[in-house]
Amino acid sequence: MLVGFTTELRRAGLTLGSGDVLTYCAAATVVDVTDLVDLYWAGRCTLVTRREQVPAYHRTFVSYFLGEPGDSRGASPFSPVVRAQALAMLTLPETELLGEEQQEHAAEMGYAASRASTAKAKSFAACTPEELAALRRILRTMQLAPPRRRTRRTTPTRHGRLPDLRRTVRESMRLHGEPGSLHRRRRRLRTRRLVLLLDVSGSMADYSRNLVQFAHTSSRASNRTEVFCFGTRLTRITRELEHRRPDLALDRAAAAVTDWEGGTRIGACLDDFVRRWARRGLTRGGIVVICSDGLDRGDPALLESAMQRLARLCHRIVWLNPHRGDRADFTPDTLGMTVAEPYVDELLSGHDLASLSEFARVLARMP
Repeated sequence: MLVGFTTELRRAGLTLGSGDVLTYCAAATVVDVTDLVDLYWAGRCTLVTRREQVPAYHRTFVSYFLGEPGDSRGASPFSPVVRAQALAMLTLPETELLGEEQQEHAAEMGYAASRASTAKAKSFAACTPEELAALRRILRTMQLAPPRRRTRRTTPTRHGRLPDLRRTVRESMRLHGEPGSLHRRRRRLRTRRLVLLLDVSGSMADYSRNLVQFAHTSSRASNRTEVFCFGTRLTRITRELEHRRPDLALDRAAAAVTDWEGGTRIGACLDDFVRRWARRGLTRGGIVVICSDGLDRGDPALLESAMQRLARLCHRIVWLNPHRGDRADFTPDTLGMTVAEPYVDELLSGHDLASLSEFARVLARMP
């Protein structure tokens, strides 16, 4: 497969010898050969010797590895989802394009931007693998701004309400008892903790991976973010999402969660969260975000008790229900959602990228 790719590069105008092919094959043994992005950069570092060869190499790689399986043997070992994700990540910078290729690239980027803007309002369950890859790429650029709260600790300031007696006395001593200016302090602001509880049961299969991707972006934006997954049991995946690369972070999170796409016991999982984490101060003054459709197969009384205690221990509870969609007059029709609604401060949707953007705006406006 790799030798066939170098043959296509020769047809595209690159001058490659047998030594270059052997170097490329040796580089492929060092990287992950199942990762198309690593395979791309392995060839980029070993086969490209001049800047003018970069566009030809890029076009050949896309046509050989990211095309249809019937057109080229390089695409057959990889699934459509892997090819779509690699195509979304491999973009050629405009500084490496020449002449008319810059205009063609601008037109392609405009077309891709129009498709991405169209897919923003499209439900995750109805998106194609190519659209999901483009949306996940946009998710990586989203920035959350959790609200801040005033702490009991104070910090020096020029205009504050609290007098800073220590600094004032020190300045008076420095002036040998002469009266100086009155220094002041104010209460310090601290970002509220954000706790994400993600439903990864079978009924949330069309949304769970995108919500975990959104949780990875949230944890990268703020160091005061905790992420949990629940189905039939509660699993903390904060450490698994600390990896910089989203794909590896999601794979590590999926390996840690043993009940992925299984049953749903929302009440038991929330009760476990309250007993093991919330009561120890994890949610004190924080915002708890529950991403679930509310299809609970457990005891409704246990869910109501857990929600009641969780509402006392945190600042706000936000519930993202994909079944809400864009309907403003949404009425919960599931037993779990009906039981939990009285304790929810904000009921939003999480079925598409536009609804996640709306959640980010609501989060920033919280008092």
